Amino acid sequence: MYAIVDCNNFYVSCERLFKPSLNGKPVIVLSNNDGCAVALSEEARKIGITRGIPYFKVAHMEKENGLKVFSSNYALYGDISSRVVDVITSIIPEVEIYSIDECFLDLSSYPEKELVTLAVKIRERIGKWVGIPVSVGIARTKTLSKVAVRIAKKSGQGVLKLTDKDEIDKNLAKMPVGGVWGVGRRYAKWLNRYGIKDAAALKNTSNHLLRTKMGICGIRIAEELRGTSCYSIENAPPKKREITVSRSFAKTLNDFDDLKNAVVHFTTKASEKLRKEGSVAGAVLVFVMTNRFSELPQYNRVGTMKLNVQTNDTSELINHTIKVLSEIFKKGYSYKKTGVILKELVPENQVQMALFDSIDRGRSKKIMKVLDNINETFGAGSLKYAGEGLDKNPDFMPASAMLSNAFTTRWSEIPIVKAL
Repeated sequence: MYAIVDCNNFYVSCERLFKPSLNGKPVIVLSNNDGCAVALSEEARKIGITRGIPYFKVAHMEKENGLKVFSSNYALYGDISSRVVDVITSIIPEVEIYSIDECFLDLSSYPEKELVTLAVKIRERIGKWVGIPVSVGIARTKTLSKVAVRIAKKSGQGVLKLTDKDEIDKNLAKMPVGGVWGVGRRYAKWLNRYGIKDAAALKNTSNHLLRTKMGICGIRIAEELRGTSCYSIENAPPKKREITVSRSFAKTLNDFDDLKNAVVHFTTKASEKLRKEGSVAGAVLVFVMTNRFSELPQYNRVGTMKLNVQTNDTSELINHTIKVLSEIFKKGYSYKKTGVILKELVPENQVQMALFDSIDRGRSKKIMKVLDNINETFGAGSLKYAGEGLDKNPDFMPASAMLSNAFTTRWSEIPIVKAL
């Protein structure tokens, strides 16, 4: 038996957490550079807003419909997400963090008749201790639990146990095949061509047909819909094969130094992620892109460098990525996006040393540990490399004109309560 805990309208719920006046009002949260709506409240849906709609198309609704708009506040969302996980693990130890707003739970060791009560307890405790509304779906497979939580959210039940065969078939017949967990847009188009338009039809499709296009993944999805568990809980997520940090700019960059500042910043972020993984990189990749929607001359280029010794030292990686950038940069173009990818990752205890390596690896490791500790204690960016630039609001950072406070992660922005 499995369950999935899914936070309702998570980004919007985080914004409402410290602004109760937003409850009952249409709210949307925008993507990077305040481009389009990536999260929206039920009230926003009722006035015709859909996920992915560009902000400029709904900006007039702020006055006409009382729409409240926010830039994405990932520091806040990440911290609230970790608090939700802490509450869940205080009740159920077998947890897989699937995304920032979803967790799978292994309920195999609990009596089936107690599962709904257990799910209600989880839901109520998260609501009381964190303040985020969640829905819980329970079923015999992870895929069916995703179906159950979808129904629980739409119906407003909050908790749904989906184990009855007739009830499963009835609900699968109502679900478009593209809504099944693991079925992407391409697979959905292919399945539709064969007349497989809903989840019930997918469940009853022969494994032979599914194997021809979707391979073993398609068979597993169908078996999960039939009630046979093919996916277990992943307590320790697999190590990343590569780490990417990239971003489109709010406005185009023309100078090498401005682009270099962005690459240094992205390399710093990627290196931090690399050390958290306990891994080192054996190669770096840097790419630059102009705005493909612009009528200006276009230029896109990718450069790579193989490293003599794998490393997770930010200073080393910055030196390498700047060299790659200098090779692929070309004057006369307006760049809209750049990114850094760390590749050929291996565990840091499996580094293949080089005979003529001149870097003191022990000293490097100590410096990185101090750097990470300071930034963890005093906030991201408390210590940073000069190569990122000294501007507090550099051009390569995303536009976030409607950013709310970091209520839980920054001392200066903690809410102040005054007693009357």
